[in-house]
Amino acid sequence: MTQKQDSELAGLRERIRHSTAHVMADVVTKMFPEAKLAIGPPIDDGFYYDFMIPEPFSDDQLGQIEDRMKQVISQDLRFEYSEYPREKALEMNAEEPLKLEIIEGIPEDEAISTYRHGDFEDLCAGPHVESTGKIPAFKLLSVAGAYWRGDENRPMLQRIYGTAFESQEALDEHLERLEEARRRDHRVLGRELDLFSIHDETGPGLIIWHPKGSRIRSIVEDFWRQEHYKAGYDVIYTPHIGRSTLWETSGHLDFYKENMYAPMDMDGQEYYLKPMNCPFHIMYYRTRMRSYRDLPMRIGELGSVYRYERGGVLHGLLRVRGMTQDDAHIFCTPDQVEEEIGGVLDLTFHLLRSFGFSEFEIMLSTRPEKAVGDPDRWELATESLRRTLEGRDLPFGIDEGGGAFYGPKIDVHIKDAIGRLWQCTTVQFDFNLPERFGLTYIGEDGKEHQPYMIHRALLGSLERFMGVLIEHYGGAFPTWLAPVQALIIPIADRHVDYAQEVRKTLAEAGIRVEVDGRNERMNAKIRDGQVQKVPYMLVVGDREAEAGAVAVRLRSGDDLGAMPVSDVQERILEEVASKS
Repeated sequence: MTQKQDSELAGLRERIRHSTAHVMADVVTKMFPEAKLAIGPPIDDGFYYDFMIPEPFSDDQLGQIEDRMKQVISQDLRFEYSEYPREKALEMNAEEPLKLEIIEGIPEDEAISTYRHGDFEDLCAGPHVESTGKIPAFKLLSVAGAYWRGDENRPMLQRIYGTAFESQEALDEHLERLEEARRRDHRVLGRELDLFSIHDETGPGLIIWHPKGSRIRSIVEDFWRQEHYKAGYDVIYTPHIGRSTLWETSGHLDFYKENMYAPMDMDGQEYYLKPMNCPFHIMYYRTRMRSYRDLPMRIGELGSVYRYERGGVLHGLLRVRGMTQDDAHIFCTPDQVEEEIGGVLDLTFHLLRSFGFSEFEIMLSTRPEKAVGDPDRWELATESLRRTLEGRDLPFGIDEGGGAFYGPKIDVHIKDAIGRLWQCTTVQFDFNLPERFGLTYIGEDGKEHQPYMIHRALLGSLERFMGVLIEHYGGAFPTWLAPVQALIIPIADRHVDYAQEVRKTLAEAGIRVEVDGRNERMNAKIRDGQVQKVPYMLVVGDREAEAGAVAVRLRSGDDLGAMPVSDVQERILEEVASKS
């Protein structure tokens, strides 16, 4: 499909979904006259509509709403656009308090528009399909609570999620992907595979890593460090809290305070849990005068940060309050910028491909309306990012105005095994912090100059990346990442000693191996190993003990038969080395 065809299909789906949301709102207000309307936009892969209603909707009611929607669609009612003076719009929505609030927020010089189908009319700027009959296929999916305008101090609304497509075939494919996503849900797999937990007692959005989850995480961290050292980074450790003066200088208390936790009073000074690592890396830069010969300086850290996320958006590992950023900052001269950005991208794709991701989407985000710094420097930085992408023949889109307030950026999205995109890597220019902290270096001319600063996180937060990894692999991690690579299963109690000998041999070779010595049937142990998604199950009995061998079963169910222990060891280590 061409880029133009992709764009046309995306536009058609947006119109279909927006129109379906209106049909749903029409039906809900007729079935539940006490319901008050909020908003109902199209979103990625679907739509939703928020309602203020005394009682939550039930699953049975969703089915009834869906049936009534089909009746409205079958009437092929036209969607008709209208504009109204403010007074008339207020009068029309006199019984809709949330709509009145929306109208009050519309600037005086903007038109107030609606779309009508049949006798249902709703505030809306469009776009829509021509008529309800142009909605080919839809499905209501779920109900959730949502605060009005995302503010937990505002009323809790009931949100109905749905999806709609241009054909029944496309809808069926999407529903199958949703079902597969449910099977891969990292929250469920995290519990079943004993990887992590979250507890009300410790607080929402705060993760406790269990031994198996910690094992995977430590493998990820060790690989990250190893590859960063190879790429010329120095890794440091910094505190979890900092004095308020640090965050004042950095601008976080001006621009980011709502996402920071309340200050702690210590010895008459206010301290904050750090939401970001960058000010500490700047402090390291400032420990002595830097020369152009010291640059570029690449400073990395797996640094834990704490950000206040509203309770309604927390989601397992994917949205948390305490996270570890795979953070790094590069301090360089202007003529080093493109080479450094190129190096970051090379390291990015090397890491992500090593973890099994091969498809990427890249966006270049430009200067927003509210930005700091000289526009000429913005242009220079943006063009540096653009040239680096073009020089590596990397296709990318433009997110106009999507840059951070302090500089343009590149975002890399990874596509998982079932085609979902996850924002992962971000590479950002920063003109703001070097100026705020007065960073300098001595140039070849013997004068002081301000360095360029590049923020970059390749995996994002380890919590989120681990959640993506769990769902990408459905919990069946490749051998190099699996917390237990081999499970030895003795057929009877008399085979336990031999099983322990095999375990010792494999463990000494660096293989993560356990023995299942429970008094259970062999087939039950094999099944449990498959449920736990252990790559190799090694069955040992009389024949294997006599031959110095193991009978190899894979988690896929394949039976490889008897193999010498040395051959199994070589096979596992080869998979680990190749990350296959």
